[in-house]
Amino acid sequence: MNERQAGIAVIVPVYNTEPYLNQCIKSICDQTFQTLHIIIVDDGSTDQSGVLCDEWAKRDSRIDVIHKENGGPTSAVQAGMALVREDYCAFVDSDDWVSPSLLGKLMNVLETYKVDGVRTGYTV
Repeated sequence: MNERQAGIAVIVPVYNTEPYLNQCIKSICDQTFQTLHIIIVDDGSTDQSGVLCDEWAKRDSRIDVIHKENGGPTSAVQAGMALVREDYCAFVDSDDWVSPSLLGKLMNVLETYKVDGVRTGYTV
């Protein structure tokens, strides 16, 4: 019997982060761990962020985009959570980016130690 590989949903709440968004999404798409479902939630952006989100979804089949009226970061995360079907969920702010091995390392910790969650630090 083949075991299926656990996946990670990555929720990215977006609000007017056009200058940073491409770097953010690219850093998620380029992960060494590839079993990802990337959920980008455009929270009523008034810049071109929503357009960029749609362009990324056309390029990568792992990406789903939700466009919603502005409700703040918590509202955006909740909208994204409605699409999560994976075993684990990660959150990346749309003005940040992640190292290529981050999600693979997190998955390794989760599965090695059988923990419910992992929290990371950050570099400024």
